[in-house]
Amino acid sequence: MKRKNMTTYTRFITALLFLILLISGTTNAQQKPTDAERLAWWHEAKFGLFINWGVHSLYGGEYKGHQQARGGAEWIMNRCKIPVVEYREMAKQFNPVNYEPDAWAKMAKDAGMKYLVICMKHHDGFALFDSKASDWNVVKATPYGKDLLKPLAEACKKYGIKLGIYYSQAVDWTNPGGSAARRLMKEGWPNPDSAKIDRYTKEHDGHWDPAQLTATFDEYIDKVAVPQVKELLTNYGEISIFWWDYEAQMKSLDGALKLKNVLALQPNIITNDRLHPDLHGDTKTPEQAIPDRDAVAGINWETCMTMNNSWGYRKSDNNWKSSETLIRNLIRITSRGGNYLLNVGPKPDGSFPAESIQRLSDIGKWMKTNGEAIYGTQASPLSDLPWGECTKKELKNNTILYLLIFNWPKDGQLSVPGLKNKISSAKLLGSGEKLKTSITTNGLNISIPETAPDKIASVIKLELKGNIVNTNTSATKNKMQRGALD
Repeated sequence: MKRKNMTTYTRFITALLFLILLISGTTNAQQKPTDAERLAWWHEAKFGLFINWGVHSLYGGEYKGHQQARGGAEWIMNRCKIPVVEYREMAKQFNPVNYEPDAWAKMAKDAGMKYLVICMKHHDGFALFDSKASDWNVVKATPYGKDLLKPLAEACKKYGIKLGIYYSQAVDWTNPGGSAARRLMKEGWPNPDSAKIDRYTKEHDGHWDPAQLTATFDEYIDKVAVPQVKELLTNYGEISIFWWDYEAQMKSLDGALKLKNVLALQPNIITNDRLHPDLHGDTKTPEQAIPDRDAVAGINWETCMTMNNSWGYRKSDNNWKSSETLIRNLIRITSRGGNYLLNVGPKPDGSFPAESIQRLSDIGKWMKTNGEAIYGTQASPLSDLPWGECTKKELKNNTILYLLIFNWPKDGQLSVPGLKNKISSAKLLGSGEKLKTSITTNGLNISIPETAPDKIASVIKLELKGNIVNTNTSATKNKMQRGALD
């Protein structure tokens, strides 16, 4: 009788433990978001702000009286082969007294941006946050002496902006052991020792200073990169995006996997494809280019672009893209189903260049009226539109098309080739003015006002019955471009 009771008791405990494990497993499965759930807000957002800032901003693209010969100003340490001790000394001048994170976040929001990605450590290894893994950071190495990320994270939360982090996980020119990514001396300044330096960098995997070689790459990953990523994902609340850079320089798959495993600290986080060539992340990252439609059809992608020619602040770079170009870039990217990450390179004092502020304001004014044609849309089902671009939303058995018109027809008639669905409504998005439509043998015809409501891009909102047949037939001719920010 006693043995039978013990057997019954054992079975009961076993069953209870199994039930607890089952419930726990179910709960964990429910808590772990699917890819679609993690990316839902990102697909809705479409538009974000990229910020590249650091000690490199102090140089402004100039070294020893010479303009950096090639590339973005954030690469000045490498291209000009600045010694580690000299570059670290420069941090003593980094004192961004005009840094106003609240103003940064508000400018992003007013521009119609839904997320912000800030460079917390670029290739020069300088951390813009308080790090215990390296003393080469804004708190310990500068007179400013304060964490730059914490107040920005609070400002983003205040304005409803999703916060993302850029982190150079492989290339690091000041913390020993990091990759160098070799560049020739001629890309910097006319150093009389150029030939000697180029020979040295060729023999030392791109490094130009013996101080860079006092640790191995694996030691760098274990002692700097992994601990810093943990700090970023632990000390600043929700991080929505982790933006790696320069996967070609990630010399260890094991090291990359260590970094990837740290991401488990934030289960909802989204990552790009620049951690390691074998680790593809969530999003593709074409750089400074808008890819062909077919090259990015059906994938998650985000084009990052500068407002002028440099990611980091460069005093001499006045080649600013116009507000019209930036807005039309946003439209073209959205019409292909992508996101637009638009860069600002703050000045050393923490202020945005006036040209950037003006362009963000101009974009915001356009978005305030026309943002409906951008947010939450899908790629255009129509191709080869002579007057502009198109975005789409699907609502059950109906479809909304937004026609974004760059070239306003002078004859008062807008033709949409191949579109023959029944039209429920056609109106100008800005004013709500209703427009007359008719179906012709070639497609849809819309009678429009003589003058364009918006010189940059006027928007017509079409509500149609049923789904739209995709008429995109152009063959892929150009591959999607991407590379380390350079």
